[in-house]
Amino acid sequence: MEKVERTDAEWRERLTPAEYAVLRQAGTERAFTGEYTDTETTGVYRCRACGAELFRSDAKFHSGCGWPSFYQPTADDAVTLIEDRAHGMIRVEARCAACDSHLGHVFTGEGYATPTDERWCINSVSLTLEPKEPAEG
Repeated sequence: MEKVERTDAEWRERLTPAEYAVLRQAGTERAFTGEYTDTETTGVYRCRACGAELFRSDAKFHSGCGWPSFYQPTADDAVTLIEDRAHGMIRVEARCAACDSHLGHVFTGEGYATPTDERWCINSVSLTLEPKEPAEG
């Protein structure tokens, strides 16, 4: 995967203030407000900052947590995992492996009815959805 490097000024120019706050400053959008929380469109979810492929719709599920939830990324090397001890908790932060942008957090072992027993809780503002073209018939 090719790394994407930009200066802080370049990120600020490319991203909206809300996107910058989440992607570059590890913020979180309010629960149940994101564009993709309840989306069921078939397609590929990409990093909003750099366009790298991160998740596919067939790995998305409704967890009720208020953010889009996936049970796995498209590839093991698409996302970097980092221990996050902010806010008095120990969590696992998910970042885009290509551009190091904050995506959300990964929760495991909580009894999710998924093939991986994981919930990748991802901010909608960190993603763009590339819908799959309908099959011609």
